[in-house]
Amino acid sequence: MKIPISVLVVIYKSNGDVLLIERADRAGFWQSVTGSLDALDEDLALAATREVCEETGIAVDSLPKGALQNMHHQIEYEIYPEWRFRYAPGVTRNIEHWFALQVPDNTVVKLAPREHVAYEWLPYQEASLKCFSRSNGEAILKLFSAS
Repeated sequence: MKIPISVLVVIYKSNGDVLLIERADRAGFWQSVTGSLDALDEDLALAATREVCEETGIAVDSLPKGALQNMHHQIEYEIYPEWRFRYAPGVTRNIEHWFALQVPDNTVVKLAPREHVAYEWLPYQEASLKCFSRSNGEAILKLFSAS
């Protein structure tokens, strides 16, 4: 069963382009990297590092120190009914913690084909509109409003 605590990682380049990935289980559902904790005591930054590597092949540990930034923002949202079977009975809400990851402009993306089928680098404003999740779009805008 999935733990209803997750991370969202907005991956971006120095020019403001943001990486979006299309879900394999939902055509047209574009998002940033997301994923649940593997254990209740898993460190949030470690979960973000793991999810980035699993979903994009990007090794956060090989990037300069400070590339992964905790945005110190969290939201609580209702889990889509069609995805609640992944959680314990009665779990309907998730807490998501936001992170940002600046990567070199020549970063290679290698998707996990069971999870995602396509990726795009888009200007942050366009990326924020393309996300299927309104809060994902808000995370992108929050990141770039702070810089």
